Amino acid sequence: MRARFAPFAVPAAAALLATWLVASVTMATFAFSDYDNEAKPAVDLLVAGDLAGFAGHLPAYGGSLVLRAPFPLLPGLWGGGEEAVFRTLAVPCLLAAAALGVALWRPGRAGWIALLVCVANPLTRQALDLGHPEELLGGALCAGAVLAALRDRPLLAGLLLGLALANKAWALLAVVPLLTALPAGTRVRALLVAVPVAGVLVAPMALGGSGAAAAGSAHDTGVIFQPWQLWWFLGEHGHVVRGLGGMVKEGYRAAPGWLGPIAHPTVLAAGVLAGAVFARRGRQVALPLLALVLGLRCVLDPWNTDYYALPCIFALAAWRPVLALAVTALAWVTLVQLPGLVTPDVQAAAYLAWAVPGVVWLARRCRELAAGGSDVAAAGEADGGAHAVLLEGVPEGGDRLAA
Repeated sequence: MRARFAPFAVPAAAALLATWLVASVTMATFAFSDYDNEAKPAVDLLVAGDLAGFAGHLPAYGGSLVLRAPFPLLPGLWGGGEEAVFRTLAVPCLLAAAALGVALWRPGRAGWIALLVCVANPLTRQALDLGHPEELLGGALCAGAVLAALRDRPLLAGLLLGLALANKAWALLAVVPLLTALPAGTRVRALLVAVPVAGVLVAPMALGGSGAAAAGSAHDTGVIFQPWQLWWFLGEHGHVVRGLGGMVKEGYRAAPGWLGPIAHPTVLAAGVLAGAVFARRGRQVALPLLALVLGLRCVLDPWNTDYYALPCIFALAAWRPVLALAVTALAWVTLVQLPGLVTPDVQAAAYLAWAVPGVVWLARRCRELAAGGSDVAAAGEADGGAHAVLLEGVPEGGDRLAA
């Protein structure tokens, strides 16, 4: 056993060091972040021991706070204040990303790239500073669940999927890729684990009365309308658009009135439809299919922002690490660097110029893999073998990873 894990000692140490460095340069303050506005009221009540108040003040992603509930209590052991609670709440999310990076590591260039994009991704800082480390956790859990399914471990896959579903509702997009990755006879077992795990973790939201607000946000996007999504040019200029703190957002368009109620259901429907097209075509499509549905989420969601790309990048890291690195660079430039330099219309055009062709390419790649055009083993050689782990423990025959 020791010999089996010995090769992972160096990448594990590198992952922990990178995680510590990322944590040390981020989350300087939670002021004016989404954490301050959305999560902190519930977390403060939890730290104070008011469990009923905690359940009643959970935000739409309250299941993630329930999942991480022990961590905000830790700073009390050394007298840490609110800033320490804010940082400690991110620890399990950072560790989940590090664990995924180590699991994807293999000797060679692609293995180190996979580790890098998981543990030292520049978009991670955006997620942490804005108060949304749960995006890291969800991305790592979804990718890990599909990897476990490809290794014929349905109970572990179901557990990870259940945790992801509780963490954030967008993890529903991972259900079809996961079922695609599992042998037909084990899919029910995975769901029998996933559903109760998710149910237990989101139950406090329903019992505390905060479930209605979460359901509302899942159906209606409200007035949030970012430049980096497909609907942008259907919005109208000439309206006063305000951001966090009431600041006027110059050059921003107002969302069309009809979009709010249908945007998030459209994201889910597009993901399910994309999954249904390839669901019975073989397990070799599972990882690119996961990347596809998570990429569609970014392109179609009017709320899309920089850290939304992380789950898609994690899925790509498990499949094509070099491609994950390229998407990281493109997302960093168009969603982080361009704002403030060019108008929102230019930002939208720059984003769509690579994001739309990207999801189209993924869809075509899924079709090719489903048709048996190439196999995972060949792709692994092209990428340096970073995801050769997927071939371990997979049965030979028509339902193997190689189409």
